[in-house]
Amino acid sequence: MKVDQKGHTVTIKDTKKDVNAFLEKVTQQFKTFEKQNVIIDLSSNSEITEKDLKLFLPLSKVHKKAKKSFVVVASDLDFNAISDKLAVVPSLLEAHDIIEMEEIERDLGF
Repeated sequence: MKVDQKGHTVTIKDTKKDVNAFLEKVTQQFKTFEKQNVIIDLSSNSEITEKDLKLFLPLSKVHKKAKKSFVVVASDLDFNAISDKLAVVPSLLEAHDIIEMEEIERDLGF
């Protein structure tokens, strides 16, 4: 697990390609990230499935309740098959764009 902090956003990258172990680590250390926007970078794992992504839904819900963004980066997926409750994008650039838009929405009171 590699953590990169940039401004008000933390990018957490899975380095071992084991989704369950990675999710467990992120969940254990969630208190350290709860006041920041979070990007979960799973782009290096080409074997990720929609089912794996659903495991991140509880963390996403908690984060959104705290008025922070939670975005997952994954490639080679059918993005239409993924729940609308979870923000999943194919690149880090798009993840940062989503966070930027959500920040603007929160500033405007949406």
